[in-house]
Amino acid sequence: MDWYKMSAREVLDELSADDKKGLAPEDAEKRLGKYGTNELQEEEGKSFAKKLAEQFLDPMIIILLIAAIISGAVGEMVDSVIILAIVIVNAVLSIVQEGKAEEAIAALKKMSSPTVKVIRGGRPVEIDSVRVVPGDLVVLETGDIVPADMRLIESTNLKIDESSLTGESVSVEKDATVTLEDDAGIGDRENYAYSASIVTYGRGKGIVTATGEDTEIGKIATTLSTMEEEQTPLQKKLAGLSKTLGILVVVVCAVVFIVGKLYGHDTLRMFMTSVSLAVAAIPEGLPAIVTIVLSMGMGNMAKRHAIVKRLLAVETLGTTTYICSDKTGTLTQNEMTVTKVYLDGKVMDVSGTGYAPEGEISHEGAAVSVDDVKGLKTLSTIATLTNDADLIEENGTYSILGDPTEGALITLAGKLGVKEEALEEEFPRIGEIPFDSDRKMMSTFHENFFDNKVSSFTKGAPDVVLKNCKYLFKDGEIVELTDADRKAILEQNNAFAQEALRVLAFAFRNYDAMPADPSTEENEKDMVFVGLTGMIDPARPEVKAAIKECRNAGIVPVMITGDYLLTAKAIAEELGILREGDKAMMGEELNDKIPEEIREIVKTTRVFARVSPENKVQIVTALKENGEIAAMTGDGVNDAPAIKKADIGIAMGITGTDVAKNTADVILTDDNFATIVNAVEEGRIIYANIKKFVTFLLSCNIGEVLVVFLSIIMNLPTPFLPIQLLWLNLVTDSFPALALGVEKGEEETMFEPPRDPKEPILDRNITITIIIQSLAITAATLGVYYYALTTHGMDGDGLVYSRTMAFSTLVFSELFRSFSSRSIDDTLFKMGFFTNKRLNQAVLFSLAMVLVVLYVPFLENLFHMTDLNMVDWAIVLVCALIPLVIGEIQKMIRFKQTHIGDVKNK
Repeated sequence: MDWYKMSAREVLDELSADDKKGLAPEDAEKRLGKYGTNELQEEEGKSFAKKLAEQFLDPMIIILLIAAIISGAVGEMVDSVIILAIVIVNAVLSIVQEGKAEEAIAALKKMSSPTVKVIRGGRPVEIDSVRVVPGDLVVLETGDIVPADMRLIESTNLKIDESSLTGESVSVEKDATVTLEDDAGIGDRENYAYSASIVTYGRGKGIVTATGEDTEIGKIATTLSTMEEEQTPLQKKLAGLSKTLGILVVVVCAVVFIVGKLYGHDTLRMFMTSVSLAVAAIPEGLPAIVTIVLSMGMGNMAKRHAIVKRLLAVETLGTTTYICSDKTGTLTQNEMTVTKVYLDGKVMDVSGTGYAPEGEISHEGAAVSVDDVKGLKTLSTIATLTNDADLIEENGTYSILGDPTEGALITLAGKLGVKEEALEEEFPRIGEIPFDSDRKMMSTFHENFFDNKVSSFTKGAPDVVLKNCKYLFKDGEIVELTDADRKAILEQNNAFAQEALRVLAFAFRNYDAMPADPSTEENEKDMVFVGLTGMIDPARPEVKAAIKECRNAGIVPVMITGDYLLTAKAIAEELGILREGDKAMMGEELNDKIPEEIREIVKTTRVFARVSPENKVQIVTALKENGEIAAMTGDGVNDAPAIKKADIGIAMGITGTDVAKNTADVILTDDNFATIVNAVEEGRIIYANIKKFVTFLLSCNIGEVLVVFLSIIMNLPTPFLPIQLLWLNLVTDSFPALALGVEKGEEETMFEPPRDPKEPILDRNITITIIIQSLAITAATLGVYYYALTTHGMDGDGLVYSRTMAFSTLVFSELFRSFSSRSIDDTLFKMGFFTNKRLNQAVLFSLAMVLVVLYVPFLENLFHMTDLNMVDWAIVLVCALIPLVIGEIQKMIRFKQTHIGDVKNK
């Protein structure tokens, strides 16, 4: 029901409520039974056992577990234990890194007011907020947290901070007498108050219309709890890769088993050979390496002020095609700043941003002071004395205690050398007329500013202040205000408004003595008009460059804000979000649109203003349905559903609510849009590196499979035992792969369009690379193995020696190959042979681990290895270089073809 469209009397009648006595205690108890308590239901979190079980549902992990069981069943306990250890370590890493389960609903619950003042049975009482019911008469005062949604029936200078719902920091003026006939967004409902909002000024009363999950906060909670977690692009791709490898393992093992039986080999031997193939086919270290590389990426992002809560979100950032950003505090500084002053017919510019009183006032490029323009001192004095905010300085950092608009005025005075404390001491306030939403003005009384007289200083809406002025303060003199003057002032007011500036006017009036009744509005007549100020929440200086970087990277920035359309457009145009041909629209225009229409709207609209939580979800949903990867930023409760719906949810770490932070995948510790762009770059680098080490691992593992497979086809003894392949995959593959995961990003990283999220990890170039490299590894290893068998024999010590040569060739060919794997396109000559220090260290460590099993007697026997003579070592090393050389030749051929293609295209 649209309570805000109803009069106060209609609401009272509908809810059978009383605006004087409130509900009778017994009636309130009945309603509590009917409507339930005024609280949100917590979402039940996953148990540790369930989270652990989910880690073992990946097809690759399942295959490894089957291999471990089979190995244990046939007596290969060492193999079984090693496989199980890998799986368990990976599962624990994932659980630890992904952190706690969803806490958004719990955070919403904590936002509720612990106690509330209500009138029941004609008496004011204080009750627990969970016992508030529809129909309750609630008393609101400055500092109170609104306990439930309510239609206001009384209001006196009432202002409420609704930033948790609207995302805008400026408090909203409320008027209980207003009845709205048309649909209005949350931020425009003057006669309504929302649960979890905060009373910042004045007082009022309201009739509760909704509690618990029926409130706007409750609706958001319900939306969050019903949204399902979606798989990230990397999850989908790794799942597809696991499925493919699983099918490959089953098919190859079956073929090998059948071929072996046809050759007359015994069943146990072929069974063990099949296990060897399974071990060779699966890159056991891949899940762990992906986890570790993503974890390292999380650390890098944290250094760049982006805390990633969900591990796989690191990579998803790199696929982002749209960044939907809130305005206040993300694109702007969330600090109102006076940028223009109008005095004596002159428009002056004010430099400096934020609340630090640093900057200057200039006219036509020349700096001016209070001595140059007489009206400046008067305007800054009025702005300071008609002010209830305080400028706070701590360790060189300035902040405002009070209304941001008033804080901007104190900062302006500070830039002119006017000190708030000194003024208040010299000209103390001796009376005032508080701000009223009907009058749209505020006045204070002071002595001795003008020739020992009493003066009233007024600030307020320009049209209202000007209407009540009879004189003009011009060049330090009071003169008659002419029609031409009025026209010029109104034209300047409109010009400031067109620049999306919030405009205030300043005036004064002198008295021979203090008026008998200073509170009467008659004291705000026949005033002297002084001037105007224009202020805005300025854009962050670094955001414009970040927007440009987004454009270069093929990412579309979109502003989604609760602010007014004119202000949003001005900031968006300044930053480069809104360009020629782009559209801007009000969120309410989406309310009557069907999904197909919204999908078309989001293709060209770059600014959405005055949006509701539902509108934000509509926008993100439409983008996703268009095949885009959408990142959504926000700080308020109202942003939480869209943050959760987005592919990447991003919350503000400084101004963000607990709900937004707990819902998000990423938290910005500096609330800065530029940090999102940095995170996207890091995500792209990480994905590129994942492709590199996946290519490396698969080419190695497929090479291993082909060596074993072709050996069986050729009726040769199995070249590797399962424990040898496990050691090779775990030690000699995994550490170089991990080093490849931290390769530095390439220069063109942020000058390429976002990759298609449907693009497989194994694209055409990578598939060709894997095929060529695996064949090269197979040829080198199988060639050495065949040579060793014919030279040293096919059984007994000869077979052990031959397996050692094959094992050594495979190890060295893979380690050499890792240097070439640092790039799919660039040769080692371009990159530098040893410029990845981590890879150098990894290769040396892997070599050490291989030499340990070759030369430590105990391990040599455990792994069925033996020493090699110098001649055979030379053969091994020469053959092991073949994959590296072929890989580099392949890059040069591809570069030449690409270069010729580029020339032809020109």
